[in-house]
Amino acid sequence: MKKESITIQMDGEKLRAVKRYMEKKDADLTQELCDSLQKLYEKYVPASVREYIDEGIEGEAPAAASPKKQKEKSRQATEVQRPEVQ
Repeated sequence: MKKESITIQMDGEKLRAVKRYMEKKDADLTQELCDSLQKLYEKYVPASVREYIDEGIEGEAPAAASPKKQKEKSRQATEVQRPEVQ
């Protein structure tokens, strides 16, 4: 599944403070935010929708070409098989 980014704003002094104290506890801000976002997803997105999305993710082949690329490959293979007419 394609990853997307979000941007949030926070008071700079508070952000520096949270980073400083998280470092002391060997906590990663990005990972903590991702975990919190996952909890929000689980809290607000209905289970049936999450299941539908998960099924779509499992059905994707990581190395699969897009339909457009598959069509182009098929066209090229056909051109190679056809003898040239002179």
